[in-house]
Amino acid sequence: MPKLAEEYEDLRKTVEAFARDVVAPVIGDLYEREEFPYDIVRQMGAMGLFGLPIPEEHGGMGGDYFALCLALEELARVDSSVSITLEAAVSLGAMPIYRFGTAEQRARWLPRLASGEVLGAFGLTEPGGGSDVPGGMRTTAVLDGDEWVINGSKAFITNSGTDITGVVGVAAITGERENGKKEISTILVPSGTPGFTVSKKYSKVGWNCSDTRELSFTDCRVPAANLLGERGRGYAQFLQTLDEGRIAIAALSVGLAQGCVDESLRYVHERRAFGHPIGHYQAIQFKIADMEVRTHTARLAYHHAAELMLAGEPFKKQAAIAKLVSSNAAMDNARDATQIFGGYGFMNEYPVGRFYRDAKILEIGEGTSEVQRILIARELGLSSL
Repeated sequence: MPKLAEEYEDLRKTVEAFARDVVAPVIGDLYEREEFPYDIVRQMGAMGLFGLPIPEEHGGMGGDYFALCLALEELARVDSSVSITLEAAVSLGAMPIYRFGTAEQRARWLPRLASGEVLGAFGLTEPGGGSDVPGGMRTTAVLDGDEWVINGSKAFITNSGTDITGVVGVAAITGERENGKKEISTILVPSGTPGFTVSKKYSKVGWNCSDTRELSFTDCRVPAANLLGERGRGYAQFLQTLDEGRIAIAALSVGLAQGCVDESLRYVHERRAFGHPIGHYQAIQFKIADMEVRTHTARLAYHHAAELMLAGEPFKKQAAIAKLVSSNAAMDNARDATQIFGGYGFMNEYPVGRFYRDAKILEIGEGTSEVQRILIARELGLSSL
């Protein structure tokens, strides 16, 4: 692991201990019952994790985005559902309000979001959209006097239907530009607003303790003042949000990959076959060595992307590289760890089975692996050939 500054290392150790002592003993049972981990989230809020990159004047901890990434990595070493709950609440829920919100919007939402009292969500993806976000967007928001009237639906939205969800940022078409392209803006919709309906939880392959739902809007009215940032800047806003979010997802992916190494190392000392611990055999040794190489390489990639981001330098390509490399590492390590565990790897009582179920979405969410390759190629100037 790259050497961290003292304050980062202290944070990492604190979250590592919390994940080991608080999350690990209960998460397997919660996962199989598909229950949202309210008590864990409450404790995370008390620790200040939801406010890590938010300034103190807005109720946060005054840290930075890299601090958030370290916390995400350590949580994901034990469970990705808990980690993605934090990632979505901060990166997708709170940070757009901090980056683009008015003074009134920040004062209303950031202290509660930073404390974990309420969770935020980001309504971008639509049922027929997928990676073609602007082309597939159908949700509209029409200004009627001093209110926005929203109609449409969103799919796969994290943290959108918990008992403590407070606000969802909704990307919607608010008009048409002179060139005929859609004008897209972001509007804040508080939970419980009439016309805003949250569907029942999805039945998912993984992330079973994470809240993921479809949202629908039928003549949903919110004040005109709920516009987040400039009208027509919604597309640019969510591109910036996703660039940052890819670093966070890379950190989460590294955590899952590291968790696979951790669990495999424990198991190969305990499990015996043909008279020896299975870690005695070179086939197992090579498999774990490859897992460690993937994890280390992926960690370096997201650290580099975060370093550029915090320095105010361009980081789009590096974020895409980090997300691509890290999600691949998570998927490959989960497969190898499950193979090392053999039949026990297929049992839900062992963490690697949970890791295997959770890994695949990392190659899809917040930009598929194919999208990352497009972004990398574009940054290399290949799209103009």
